[in-house]
Amino acid sequence: FQKHEFSVDMTCEGCSNAVSRVLSKLEGVQFDVDLPNKKVCINSSEHSVDTLLETLKKTGKAVSYLGPK
Repeated sequence: FQKHEFSVDMTCEGCSNAVSRVLSKLEGVQFDVDLPNKKVCINSSEHSVDTLLETLKKTGKAVSYLGPK
């Protein structure tokens, strides 16, 4: 598993739920949403960083890749 950390501009639980919703549609992904620090850690064996970024951007939030964890 490759672990990646992303910054997502989440301000409330609705935001973090939106992130959870889009990520749960991907196969083979485990993730942890850290709302207070506006970070999302994703474990993925089969998806590229680009795919994960595109998926996170579907929430309409500002997203950036922080790097491998």
